Amino acid sequence: MMKLIKLKKAGKGIFIVLLSLLSTVSFAQQATVSGNVTDSNGESLPGVTIIEKGTTNGTITGIDGDYTISVSTDATLVFSFVGMLKQEIAVGNQTTINVQLNEEAIGLDQIVVTGYQTQKKTDLTGAISVVEMDEVKETPTGNAIKALQGRVAGLYVTTDGNPGSFATVRIRGGSTMGGGSNDPLYIIDGVPTTGGIEQLNPNDIESMQVLKDASAASIYGSRANNGVILITTKKGKEGVSKVEFSSYATIQQYTSKLDVLNTYDRGYVNWQAAINDGLTPTSSIYKYDWHLDGDNAVLDRILLPEYIDPAQTMRPADTRWYDEISQTSLIQSYNLTISNGNERGSSLISLNYYNHDGIIKETNSNKITARINSDYNFWDGKLKVGENLNVSKIYNAEIPTGDVMYLALVQQPVVPVNSVDGGWGGPAPGMTDRHNPVRLIEQNKHNKGKSSRIFGNIYADLELIKGLHFRTSYGVDYTQTYRRKMDYSYVSGFLISDINRTTTSQSHNLSWTWTNTLNYKFEKEKHNLDVVAGTEAIKYEDEWFWASREGFVLEDPDYMYLDAGTEKVLNGGGGSGNSLFSIFAKANYVYDSKYLFSATLRRDGSSRFGKDNLYGIFPAFSLGWRISEENFMESVSSVSNLKLRAGWGITGNQQISNEAIYSIYRTDYGVDPTWVFDSGTAYDIMGMDTGTLPSGFRKIREGNPLLKWEEANQTNFGIDFGFFDQAIYGSIDYFFKETKDILIEPPYLAVKGEGGNQWVNGATLENRGWEVVFGYRKDFASGLSMDLSANVSSYKREVTYLPDEVLTGYPGDPATDKTVIGHSDLVHFGYIADGIFQNQGEVDAHAEQTGKGVGRIRYKDIGGLDAEGNFVYEPDGVVDALDRTWIGDPNPDFEYGLNASFSYKNFDLNIFFQGIYGADVYNEYKHLTDFTSIWQGTNFGSRTLDAWSPNNTGSTIPMLTLTDTNNENRGSTYFIENGSYLKLRNLQLGYNLPKNLVNKAKLSSARIYLQGQNLFTIKDSKGSDQFTGVDPESPGFAYPIPASYTIGVNLTF
Repeated sequence: MMKLIKLKKAGKGIFIVLLSLLSTVSFAQQATVSGNVTDSNGESLPGVTIIEKGTTNGTITGIDGDYTISVSTDATLVFSFVGMLKQEIAVGNQTTINVQLNEEAIGLDQIVVTGYQTQKKTDLTGAISVVEMDEVKETPTGNAIKALQGRVAGLYVTTDGNPGSFATVRIRGGSTMGGGSNDPLYIIDGVPTTGGIEQLNPNDIESMQVLKDASAASIYGSRANNGVILITTKKGKEGVSKVEFSSYATIQQYTSKLDVLNTYDRGYVNWQAAINDGLTPTSSIYKYDWHLDGDNAVLDRILLPEYIDPAQTMRPADTRWYDEISQTSLIQSYNLTISNGNERGSSLISLNYYNHDGIIKETNSNKITARINSDYNFWDGKLKVGENLNVSKIYNAEIPTGDVMYLALVQQPVVPVNSVDGGWGGPAPGMTDRHNPVRLIEQNKHNKGKSSRIFGNIYADLELIKGLHFRTSYGVDYTQTYRRKMDYSYVSGFLISDINRTTTSQSHNLSWTWTNTLNYKFEKEKHNLDVVAGTEAIKYEDEWFWASREGFVLEDPDYMYLDAGTEKVLNGGGGSGNSLFSIFAKANYVYDSKYLFSATLRRDGSSRFGKDNLYGIFPAFSLGWRISEENFMESVSSVSNLKLRAGWGITGNQQISNEAIYSIYRTDYGVDPTWVFDSGTAYDIMGMDTGTLPSGFRKIREGNPLLKWEEANQTNFGIDFGFFDQAIYGSIDYFFKETKDILIEPPYLAVKGEGGNQWVNGATLENRGWEVVFGYRKDFASGLSMDLSANVSSYKREVTYLPDEVLTGYPGDPATDKTVIGHSDLVHFGYIADGIFQNQGEVDAHAEQTGKGVGRIRYKDIGGLDAEGNFVYEPDGVVDALDRTWIGDPNPDFEYGLNASFSYKNFDLNIFFQGIYGADVYNEYKHLTDFTSIWQGTNFGSRTLDAWSPNNTGSTIPMLTLTDTNNENRGSTYFIENGSYLKLRNLQLGYNLPKNLVNKAKLSSARIYLQGQNLFTIKDSKGSDQFTGVDPESPGFAYPIPASYTIGVNLTF
């Protein structure tokens, strides 16, 4: 929906007539001028700013658009309102001046934060996306980034349904590999952080910009490789005092449960698998009554024992484990914001309470955030001093949801939740040692993670001379986390543990940022210059420690603190720190509103590198040409905006271990060598697990003092367009990014000896792709407004260089020249499944394949070794490891979002779809849903009921068997499926209460809305690569993504 329309509607219910500002002393004759301000439709505009030009004398329009102001008779009045064209009117002898303000070409004069500066959107030359916060501000989430999924071209967001989960964000596919961070840099009110924004109140966000290319992001140098997300929080507005309250309640439902076998069907598939193998069906649980009808086996009935365990504590059940672990859940949010502003300064205070119960029982995230933003003006506005402070506290339930989801699938349904004596049900003889997922939930529900964060800055901005500002800012980002995990003793089937334990951990992370800038803006005739230069110092340090004890007399969360434990006193800890110092400069030049130029240079020095490579230099340049402003375009009235952009630059990355340049040795205690190699070099003299006798040192890391900066060389070409006063608008971008000297810590050859781990500059990765944004706006005479928009983006990751010695650490088989070079580093590598053997003739005609047989998966013989030992793509008659090849790329071919907004009178409707196309996902469930042989002793998916048989030859699921003689657990295309999907992410209907009702309630505005999220999913359900899981967005054992239904209210006083 048009931002302008929303501003106008909100304004009518918010603004009241205020006293005029202090009038400028004038020796001319004074006159009182009054009037009314309306928009192009004749509707009154409250909140319009009216200033006597050249003075600070001014006022704002009241609720009906009326105003009164005393000015000198030779004065000129300046009328301005967000989204409207400014007007200047000379007073002369007039005492009544009525004004009609016309709308700007939407969005073109929008002010955009670009990094230490602001620019008009028309003057941008880099690839910058501006998030329409009106479209996401009412989304029921505790993390605003999650609401951006599919809304910004080139921004790929993945998450799950866990109340306390983070969001994974990738801008243009990321830039690095080898375990390095691909997360973007976040800048909140000028303070950098890589800690994400999950602890930020979404209601506090005023604007959000995504810097995607080097010409936009290189001002942040060595931290901008993966793009930058700029966030500005709300502040009080001059002349406006208001109180805002908003709240919503959301019900969530688990709509995508996996279809698994019940108790009878689990017994049946076990019987059928044995019959297929030519064996007499037996089971420690099931008793089969069956007979032969000719050559066909017929199952008459399945009998269950009175108890399934020798101790006779568990009666057979038909447990629906997914139902037992899930629930209908509730999200609640309450937000209060108080703001005020005048010529002397502004202030904003907000408080938010957010509580999210998850659809997996006992999962919960509880968050409280508070914010104070204020600024004060001195010396007639030449000096501004302010602060932005956010304090948050989050409590998260520490439920092992990944384990719970896995166990709900594999735990057999015949196992009861509880034993007959009230204890826990669990695996019986003949089953695998898989835990009861309900017990896992119940015995972990008191385990909590607590996180507190203080984030903000204090700043001062001084105008030294006209147009020249000096700004200094000191920012702090401090996070403290605390976790207490209690493990209880249990008896659950044949799984028994008499150990109880408490483990407590705490961490402290502190970074401070001191930024000083000089910003000079110069405008004269056709020239517009904006220059910023500055320095920035960043210091980061963290410390963590943990302790654990066993042997608690009482298993009670109120008792199980460390001092009550009597056994196994253990503890540990550590810490690290690094610093970064930078100098930077950027200049933006605009000539005649047509020709645009921008240049950036940043020099970073990092403590993580040796003295020879301590500093990195990151330049960038960009050009723009606003063709629509040329004289020859005057006759083409349909073109309201046409701009070409081109940019080039270098960004960097320094995300490595703080001690990567050093070789490190240490003494270690000896350890129990049962499971791991004992590398200890120190001995416990007293026998009390304390004290060391350092009889030797062990090398744990090989230093590399020659490490240098990872650099991404980026190029971007773009075009922005608009037609018919921006009724049609959009942009097209093409980008190319080559990241060299990627910082990786590859595996090393054993012959190198211990301590061979070493960081190196060792890889080159290319990312290239395109982005398209297209929109259409229309206001109809009937009062209906419509805004349709779409974005589509694509990228390709390709490794172009890797040192030979590290090739084995990535997908492929270097011995046969099948290296990851030329492919994505995330590519799938394995065998090609070529259907099911239908008869013995097909089996005999196929290449030698261990375990092949009728009803089994056939794997392609794609090649072998020639006489000289070189691999060739010619079948050699044997299916073996040489036949592995590239079988899928998890990166999607493209991502897209479709948004439709409508408004009519007081109603508004928003529909938003998001999807991806062409992602090859690895369906982890399939090992368990399609086979009875890979994990015998567990439950299976209901798909096994449709397995291949002589009477069901059309099935693509292998014939049931008890033994995996064909090694069908191997990585192959059988598990690679089409991860494409289209989701109805958001459907919202809102209603703004009529003005007369609002006034009666002593309110400025009131709004209610209904919203649904993830209401349905369209996925590939046909073909050999159809997705057979429940949700292609979450193909593994991740926390399921629920459907959500919300009702909310927004009130302004």
